[in-house]
Amino acid sequence: MAVGGCVLSSDDVVIKSPNDRRLYRYIQLPNGLCALLVHDPEIYSDQKQDYTDDDDEDEDEDDSDEEDSEEDDDDEEDEAEGDKGLKNSLQKKAAVAMCVGMGSFSDPYEAQGLAHFLDDEEMVWMIMGTHFIDDITKTEHMLFMGVLISQMRTRFAQFFTSPLMKPEAMEREVLAVDSEFNQVLQNDSCRLQQVQCCTSASGHPFNRFYWGNKKSLADATESGINLRDQILKLYNDHYYGGSMKLVVIGGETLEVLESWVLELFSNVKKGLGLPTKPETGSGVRIWRAGKLYRLEAVKDVHILDLSWTLPSLRKDYLKKGEDYLAHLLGHEGKGSLHFFLKAKGWATSISAGVSDEGMQRSSIAYIFNMSIHLTDTGLEKIFDIICFVYQYLKMLRQVSPQEWVFNELQDIARMEFRFSEEQPQDDYAAELAENVIKAFLLSSVIFIAGNLLVYPPEHVIYGDYAYEVWDEEIIKHLLDCFSPGNMRVDVLTKSFNKSNGIQHEPWFGSRYVEEDIPYSLMELWKDPPEIDCSLHLPSKNDFIPRDFSIRADKASDQLEDASYPRCIVDEPYMKLWYKLDKTFKLPRANTYFRITLKGGYSTIRNALLTELFILLLKDELNEIIYQASVSKLETSVSLYGDKLELKLYGFNDKLSVLLSKVLSIAKSFSPKDDRFKVVKEDMERTLRNTNMKPLNHASYLRLQVLCQSFWDAEEKLCLLNDLSLADLTAFVPDLLSQLYIEGLCHGNMLEEEALRISHIFRSNFSIQPLPFELRHRELVMCLPLSADVVRDVRVKNKLETNSVIELYFQIEPEEQTKLAKLKALTDLFDEIVEEPLFNQLRTKEQLGYVVDCSLRVTYRILGFCFRVQSSEYNPVYLQGRIDNFINGLEEMLNRLDEESFENYKNGLMGKLLEKDPSLSYETDRFWGQIVDKRQCITSLLIYR
Repeated sequence: MAVGGCVLSSDDVVIKSPNDRRLYRYIQLPNGLCALLVHDPEIYSDQKQDYTDDDDEDEDEDDSDEEDSEEDDDDEEDEAEGDKGLKNSLQKKAAVAMCVGMGSFSDPYEAQGLAHFLDDEEMVWMIMGTHFIDDITKTEHMLFMGVLISQMRTRFAQFFTSPLMKPEAMEREVLAVDSEFNQVLQNDSCRLQQVQCCTSASGHPFNRFYWGNKKSLADATESGINLRDQILKLYNDHYYGGSMKLVVIGGETLEVLESWVLELFSNVKKGLGLPTKPETGSGVRIWRAGKLYRLEAVKDVHILDLSWTLPSLRKDYLKKGEDYLAHLLGHEGKGSLHFFLKAKGWATSISAGVSDEGMQRSSIAYIFNMSIHLTDTGLEKIFDIICFVYQYLKMLRQVSPQEWVFNELQDIARMEFRFSEEQPQDDYAAELAENVIKAFLLSSVIFIAGNLLVYPPEHVIYGDYAYEVWDEEIIKHLLDCFSPGNMRVDVLTKSFNKSNGIQHEPWFGSRYVEEDIPYSLMELWKDPPEIDCSLHLPSKNDFIPRDFSIRADKASDQLEDASYPRCIVDEPYMKLWYKLDKTFKLPRANTYFRITLKGGYSTIRNALLTELFILLLKDELNEIIYQASVSKLETSVSLYGDKLELKLYGFNDKLSVLLSKVLSIAKSFSPKDDRFKVVKEDMERTLRNTNMKPLNHASYLRLQVLCQSFWDAEEKLCLLNDLSLADLTAFVPDLLSQLYIEGLCHGNMLEEEALRISHIFRSNFSIQPLPFELRHRELVMCLPLSADVVRDVRVKNKLETNSVIELYFQIEPEEQTKLAKLKALTDLFDEIVEEPLFNQLRTKEQLGYVVDCSLRVTYRILGFCFRVQSSEYNPVYLQGRIDNFINGLEEMLNRLDEESFENYKNGLMGKLLEKDPSLSYETDRFWGQIVDKRQCITSLLIYR
């Protein structure tokens, strides 16, 4: 039974998109805990969802920063692993998330990393006794996420009401934190952030080691700190109702969801007040002015990182002044810094803004960052580049803030909010929980009187999209913060040729030097005497959509089954699939194409020349693609073997206009020598950085064994040095002389509009079709039953502490008659085995942070993989532990009773039968079936 009632309950507070059919209720309990309840009518009731949860590990668990996510280490991996099986299929399920107003800023200085230790997954699992919850530590809050099914509700609530925190488990949890730290030990972005922390002002909250590891926690113990006592103190000081923000998404009514929250969370203690902010001291600078830090990179990169400290802008979120400046400083069109520095051959990319990462966007300060990826030449021009940055800033001051720029951003944000796509429920719950705590912290004065919280959380959803107040003065004020005296300069580079003054960051071991920036340069940057005439504001964006009409409302009923795309063009030159969206009814469309190029992958030389051509083409298209992306019409250009994959997706109003411009540029494109040199240099750097991560390297080695045509990265690097612009110029005409195009048009698009898109291709590339026999087909080695193939290769980075074992078992080629049954059996095996594997090898044996298993489909050949990554044990030992687990599988399966088996089977069937959460997910599913030459399958039968 529910205990008491709510002191506040409102169904009319939250502003939501007019297309959002979910119902929202905001409540506050007498103990101060605030909860957002979300009724989703498309979620099955809890009784129908009572099955074992599948909480996947990501494919690349060490991809924890933007730098890594931007690069494409292994194109072949993406192609080969295009269908990893049903394990990663998304289901629309109930979800729960809790945000607690305490993070790394609350770490005791003598026990750094303690907040991370408190919310570590292993600590939570120790309390819960099951693997169903994830967690994230930020500087000022912690986020706990999980599924919401009947047997989990009580366990989730238990952590916030009566945690166990057993003393005997402490050592194991220290190892878990250390294992997670070792995942990022060779991560350049994390290393840079820690150097920024360790060189910040002593006593400042930034001057911390937020990750925590075995040494930091062991050092605390050796100095007399009782970790359990400290954890309990953190918990008791910060885990109370007023500091907790809960989100519950379910298929039950709001009344039922409210009764659950009252029943399970009324016992959370009330607490004495509001979360306290870290003490910083008035006017304390985070970093010393006039310094430049050169940090030795792990990867072959050159990055100039400029940071300016801004005041905390949380209360000004309706004005979005920092986003206005980020839009201009990170722009890539004509007149921008990116366009200017790229033309000089000094930079390849620029990103700018205040990230959502806690240290950059806190109650203490906002950190505005500009990250410039440099060429070899650009590395020698760092001070010149900074001078041009200040010329651009001076130009912004002279022209004064422009309301039309703000209005464009406002139009785009309102359009995105109105027609927002749904996301997986656990992600949505986490996002809402963080936004609820933002709403809590944004209030300049919050009164709690008579147990009533007087702060309306109407912008829990809308806040991120809210460009409501044009304030010229706040932009002028922020521009004043972009001064040399308020700037930090970091240079992250592999070209670290220093012998004197080298310092070592104590936790990551990074080598860096601190240099003084000449006073004359600091004075010059304050007020540059001139502004280069090439620097100016961007032009108005012609890609902002104006037509939001829904085609399904006008179209006549389709004759065919509307569940699947149907082929509307089938010719030697092109095959085009089409499906009008009648489900999501948003003004969005996704158009995907694979253009097979003649001889593009027939030899290693051809493969390199093809890749060079595509990279140069992307470079040429960058300006127009960027303008469209600002208007939420995205373009993706990538290469898979001899196939150029072109994707245009987003708001459909200007989609055909963008496609016409892209193809027109591609048709007449001729590479130039200056860009050839820059792109070739960047490609060399990418090849040198390939396989730096052990997980990627292990998959790469497996594909190298299995695939007949798999060009080695080192061989490609050697050959690339000898290729010239003349070689490329001579190669391209034959490459484009014959083509074959297969595509999919899906979304808010009538059939005649899809047919017009096919005509756009014909009008730009009126050439002969590429015969079937000239298209590349990858062949996969068939491993005999007695095969015992071993690849034992040292990691590329000699400082890498992690080892990986990937154990691959080939099953058999897919056959259409057996496909459904074989895939279903393999996925059911995965469903049953994954949790015991994780529990044994990670939770109990603590082998490493990454422990997983999954179905692999390598060019239509089924296989199954077990993987473990460890910083403590070598691959031979790890394989022994996997073998030991596999040897016990038969006994484990034999012990499986009928009820448990049915639960696993129903769980997998539930995932297969769930609808796609958005048009994008549905398109990706259809596209995967098209490129893999499979029939569209809505569900697979589960066989016993």
